[in-house]
Amino acid sequence: MAITSDWPLPPLGIRFLTPQFVQTQLAGHPLSEGLLPIAMGYYPAAFGHRMHRQQENSYLLIYCIDGKGTLMCDDKRYRIRSGDIILLPPNHPHAYKADTKDPWTIYWLHFNGRLADHFYQHIQLSTPSFNIGVQPRVVRIFDGLSELRRSGYQFAEFIQGGHQLQALLSYIALLVRQQRPQSGKALNWERLRATMQEHVHGQLNLDELAASAKLSKYHFTKKFKAHTGQSPIQYFINMKIQRACYLLDSTSQSVKQVAAAVGYDDAYYFSRLFKKTIGVAPNDYRKHRR
Repeated sequence: MAITSDWPLPPLGIRFLTPQFVQTQLAGHPLSEGLLPIAMGYYPAAFGHRMHRQQENSYLLIYCIDGKGTLMCDDKRYRIRSGDIILLPPNHPHAYKADTKDPWTIYWLHFNGRLADHFYQHIQLSTPSFNIGVQPRVVRIFDGLSELRRSGYQFAEFIQGGHQLQALLSYIALLVRQQRPQSGKALNWERLRATMQEHVHGQLNLDELAASAKLSKYHFTKKFKAHTGQSPIQYFINMKIQRACYLLDSTSQSVKQVAAAVGYDDAYYFSRLFKKTIGVAPNDYRKHRR
C-alpha cells in the first residue's frame, strides 16, 4: 500500500518521501537511528483529500491548522478542526478525509525509529486526536522539516531533520500535558509560578501553596506532580537554584550573599543543596562558567 494518498498536489502543496537508501543510512547511524522522517507534506485547503489504510508500518502525525476534517478509527468517528493533532501508531487501521465545505489545511508526517514508540508513549494521548491549538512553534518545525526536500539527499541534513523531529514530538508532549482537561479543580499554573517567583528570595511551605490553590495538601501535591513530575517544594527549590545560578553568573556577590538572596541564611546548607541539584559547589560552578 502506498504511504501517501494520490491527492492532486496544488502549487503551494508539499509531498516529500525520504528515499530508501537514505532511510537505510539513517537507520544505521547512531545520530539518526532514534527517529527517522519517512515522508512529510503540507496540503493547503485540501478539497477532496481522503485516505484509507488497513495497515502502515510507520507512525503518522497530522496537524490541522485550518478548516475541518474527519478521522475514522477504532470504530469511532472524530471531527477534526483547526489546532487538532492526529497521532497514530503503526498497523492501526484508519481513514480520514477533508470536510467537503471547509476542507482542512494540514501538515503530515510519517516517522519511525528506535525511539518512536517511546515518544508515542510520552505524548500520552488517550484518543487519536487532541487539540493543541495553532502553535507557531509547531508550524515552524514542520516547515523546517519540509526543507529536507531541497537537501539534495545530503546525509547531514537528514540527521538535523531527525533532531527537529525529536524537538517536535517533545514539544507536542508538553502541549498535551498543559492543555489536557483536569478532573476536579484545575490548578492555575501561571498564578502558582508567579507566587513562587514572588517568594524566591524567601520561603514557602506546602500548606501555603495548597491554600493558595484552595486544595488539600494531598490533592494539590498529586495534581502538581502529575503536571510537572516534581513535588511542589522540589519545584520551588529548583526555581531558587536557577535564580542562584543567574546571580553567580551575572554578579560578583559572594556565595553567602547569593544564598541570602534566595532565602537561605545558612550558606553551608545552601552550598550542599546547590551541589546536590547542580552537581558542583557554587564556587566551582562560578569558576567553570567563567
